[in-house]
Amino acid sequence: MQKDKVANLIHLHFIVFIWGFTAILGKLISIDSLPLVWYRMLIATLVIMVYLLWMKIPLKVDKKTLLWFITAGIVVALHWVTFFLAIKVSTVSVALAMMSTGAFFTALLEPLLFKRKIIGYEIFFGILVVMGLYLIFKVETNYSYGMGIALLSAFLAAIFAIINGKLVQTNRPAVISYYELGIGVLFLTIILAVNGSYTVDFFTVGTMDWVYLIVLGVLCTAYAFIAAVKVMRVLTPYTVMLTTNLEPVYGILLAWFIFGNEEKMNPLFYVGAGIILATVIANGVLKQRTGIKRKVS
Repeated sequence: MQKDKVANLIHLHFIVFIWGFTAILGKLISIDSLPLVWYRMLIATLVIMVYLLWMKIPLKVDKKTLLWFITAGIVVALHWVTFFLAIKVSTVSVALAMMSTGAFFTALLEPLLFKRKIIGYEIFFGILVVMGLYLIFKVETNYSYGMGIALLSAFLAAIFAIINGKLVQTNRPAVISYYELGIGVLFLTIILAVNGSYTVDFFTVGTMDWVYLIVLGVLCTAYAFIAAVKVMRVLTPYTVMLTTNLEPVYGILLAWFIFGNEEKMNPLFYVGAGIILATVIANGVLKQRTGIKRKVS
């Protein structure tokens, strides 16, 4: 049993590493963020569809659930478009640092959407996150536009996480992913059609871009999602949460290694990013302990 947990923990770190590598691929792929996400979601949808057919998993859902799938699909499409746009107009490090605020936005949205009381330490942590953001904005003014886009992406990610937190209670994760990614593709297809983007240039993708897109769609999206769900069956939510928070760390380290000086920031940037990351981890730790106390009492 212990060996099984260790193996799954190593697997989880590999998955989180893959998620961190997603930002690197976004920088390496030369096409714009909107077509990039369209290709990513299309490839991942096709892969998951094959998986569902292979496993003979039924796709039937009720109308109410389908409406939530549509909402989540549009939200995740916009989240990824803004995320990759932020990377392209700034740096991987800046985008990932801003994405760390996703947990903060979730803490703000949950009381509004689920009508629960605001927890005292969440207000304190919120102030710390704002302080961290202030430091980053203060020293990296050249990337203000990218930071704003990345914060919007983090906000959309928080909404997506809250919706999925409800959907996963009554639906298979692979089914959720198939519908959300497929709907996201349809949503972006409509936008691209309205913009008149379907030209010869749109479908002219370089060889290396195709390689990166396939890795992004198959490994970083379809595989990582399904594998993460399987890992969660063995590891505790607390372990998963703490490990997942290492995503920006892995991503920033990878960016240093691959892009070199382009990714080096002012020291105060890392202080601000560290404050945000530490706040996210502390928030998760306190929530876990509070949950355990409630169960015991």
